[in-house]
Amino acid sequence: MSEFPRTIGKVATRELTAHGYTTFDSLTKVSAKELLKIHGVGPKAIRILGEELAARGKTYAAN
Repeated sequence: MSEFPRTIGKVATRELTAHGYTTFDSLTKVSAKELLKIHGVGPKAIRILGEELAARGKTYAAN
């Protein structure tokens, strides 16, 4: 189970979870560039997740 919003899509959620990313805290340990390499995770998902991270005062890891 992940805490990610449905708006990123089922495939993106499934693939992020399969790679061990299930919380917003887990996304702070990886860069957006690395996440884009995961099948099913595209620019829209990265943007939405980035906005959610920012709302929580967090960011992706630096490249």
